[in-house]
Amino acid sequence: MAAPPRLLCAAALALLLWAGFCSSVCVEVPSETEAVQGTDMKLLCISCMKREEVTASTVVEWFYRPNGGKDEPIYEYRKTNHEFPSRFSGRIQWNGSKDMQDVSITVVNVTLNDSGVYTCNITREFEFEIHRPLFQSSRVIHLTVVEEAGEDFTSVISEIMMYILLVFLTLWLLIEMIYCYRKVSKAEEAAQENATDYLAIPSENKENCAVPVEE
Repeated sequence: MAAPPRLLCAAALALLLWAGFCSSVCVEVPSETEAVQGTDMKLLCISCMKREEVTASTVVEWFYRPNGGKDEPIYEYRKTNHEFPSRFSGRIQWNGSKDMQDVSITVVNVTLNDSGVYTCNITREFEFEIHRPLFQSSRVIHLTVVEEAGEDFTSVISEIMMYILLVFLTLWLLIEMIYCYRKVSKAEEAAQENATDYLAIPSENKENCAVPVEE
């Protein structure tokens, strides 16, 4: 009787270990490149650490380059958050994670003038006992701000496929109903013919058709 509780405890422990493992998984997802005027746009910048067991100091630098212009610093994280004076002053929010693998920012109330190229530079200094190597990576986001949200091509295709499926199912149900109606009609006609034939038999023959009952 003690086996089931032990199995439950082992299963719960395995579930906790699996949850802990899944929570530490890092996936580098590209950022969206289109924003609607007047909304908040999260500029996604994820740089997964190759050695999570090693502590590292991380420096993050965000740059903005307007179309045909030059790169200008807009935000920096160096142990503390720092926002540079720019067209984005007061409109940038830090959305990074505690482990500094997600170093994203959010631009609040984007305007049409916010279209351009955003660059996220990440510099990490790993703290080994013998040496302190540097790891650098960059993410480039070409952002376009539109006045109104356009209809996604994928959603259009999904709607078309849904309508085609509904039409197909409707036709299939209609065919099944016609088939069942004809089958029932034939069965009723056969029953009526049998009944007519039975009524046409003389009464003497009907008595002979009766099954004799054994005593």
